Amino acid sequence: MREADDNRSNTAPGHVAIIMDGNGRWAKARGLPRTAGHKKGVDAVRRTVEAARELGIGTLTIFSFSSENWRRPEEEISDLMGLLRFYLRSEVAELHRAGIRLRVIGDRNRLSEDINRLIDNAEGLTRDNRVMTLVVALSYGSRLEIVHAARRLAEEVAAGRLSPGAIDEDALSARLYTADIPDPDLIIRTSGEKRISNFLLWQAAYAELVFVDTLWPDFTKRDLEAAIEEFHRRERRFGATTAGSR
Repeated sequence: MREADDNRSNTAPGHVAIIMDGNGRWAKARGLPRTAGHKKGVDAVRRTVEAARELGIGTLTIFSFSSENWRRPEEEISDLMGLLRFYLRSEVAELHRAGIRLRVIGDRNRLSEDINRLIDNAEGLTRDNRVMTLVVALSYGSRLEIVHAARRLAEEVAAGRLSPGAIDEDALSARLYTADIPDPDLIIRTSGEKRISNFLLWQAAYAELVFVDTLWPDFTKRDLEAAIEEFHRRERRFGATTAGSR
């Protein structure tokens, strides 16, 4: 049993998702504008993508901008969109060289035309890469995602392409933004907050949740490794029971 446990502890989760939180508090603690925290957050994204690749994680999802974030001050949103443009222009070539596929999920109707064009180009360039998939949740809200999937099902039923009796979990899952992405095994939230904030609600049904105190700009490979170590200490039963358990 010990050997089996050791082998398991050396295996990275197939899909790790991260709620990147704490940029604003990081900046405030240093007397800096929130923009400085967001810029440092981009550095943490770069470190974490490289760490995930080195650790053999198959899919890494990062929650970069939520549907609720559109309520933030216009100036802050403008700064965040500027950082997004910078990332898409400066980092995609390196992702491609590293064999990383980029996928963006979320409501892209609210994004500007030039950002959508950059996303299309990045996804097209990296489409066939197989080392790792980096999923960026952008303008993303899980409740809205589920509403969109339900609306698609309703439209297909109304058009006669789908029987109401054929609607099941698989049918709804196939109409989510993440239809081609495995469900997360591990969800990490930084900054000490203990909630998932409308992130991957359907997909996270059996994910392990790990909350860490580190603010996102300070997140390192060691923090990622520690969260994975905690993941391996959990017994995942997926609703079933084992001998001696309740």
